[in-house]
Amino acid sequence: MKNKVEGVTLVALTITVVVLIIIAGISFYSGRETIQKAKLEELKTNMLLIQAKAREYVEEVNFKMGIGTEEQKNERKVTARQEVYEQQQGLQKASNVPDYITDADSCYELTQETQEKWGLTKMELGKDERYLIQFDETNIRVEIYNTKGYDGRYSLTEIDGLE
Repeated sequence: MKNKVEGVTLVALTITVVVLIIIAGISFYSGRETIQKAKLEELKTNMLLIQAKAREYVEEVNFKMGIGTEEQKNERKVTARQEVYEQQQGLQKASNVPDYITDADSCYELTQETQEKWGLTKMELGKDERYLIQFDETNIRVEIYNTKGYDGRYSLTEIDGLE
């Protein structure tokens, strides 16, 4: 009489478990990396949309400032900013401006009202997260900041340089 043993040996079972653990580790790491890239792209897209809309209003402020000496333009700049950015678009002057923003006077906060007016309703903000817009009418330049940031970077220029 022969003893015929059928089944899985302990060695085969151990090898199978080790292989499954390795595959799970690889997929977990690549999945986490994909999620991080998606969050970065979402942040960049939101910031680019805000920048595109804000540039329109820089042009409008420049138009309202009109032609004249720098002194005359500077006098009209305050009125034009208030009219276009605050009254017309619903932006509010940024309060508690972070240290990494140099010119707090030209910095506005994107409000919920403005988000809806600009058609950016699907943009979700986390707790204590704000989008700040810094206008530079002279150079027709707009810089967008996110107070949450990404990897220690807060401005669109810095974030756009990331891969």
